[in-house]
Amino acid sequence: MFNRFVLIVVFVPLAVILVALAVANRELVAFTFDPFNPGNPALTVTLPLFVMLFLVLAIGIIIGGAVTWFRQGRYRKLARQRGAEAENLRQAIAATPPPAPTNPVPPGPLA
Repeated sequence: MFNRFVLIVVFVPLAVILVALAVANRELVAFTFDPFNPGNPALTVTLPLFVMLFLVLAIGIIIGGAVTWFRQGRYRKLARQRGAEAENLRQAIAATPPPAPTNPVPPGPLA
C-alpha cells in the first residue's frame, strides 16, 4: 500500500515534470571539458539539454548511492558478524545433548 502511495504521489509527478523538461529543452547545447580552450572540438560534446540534465541526474544518483553504500559498510559488517555469531550459537545448542533429569520419578507401587 505504501509503495503504491509513493508511486502515485512522488514518481508520477516527477515523471510528468521530467517529460515537460525534455520537451521544452530540445535545443542542442555544447558542453566542453576544457575550460581554457572552449572551442576545442575534441573536448566538446553537443547534446540536447534534457539529455545532459538526465545524465547529471543519473550520475548524481549513482554517486549518492555509492557514498551511502560505503558509509553503511560498518553496519553491514556488524550484521554479518552478529549473524555468524547467532549461527554458531544455534549450532552449539543443537550439538549439546539434552541434560539428564535430576529428579527421576520414583517408581510407583506395582499393581
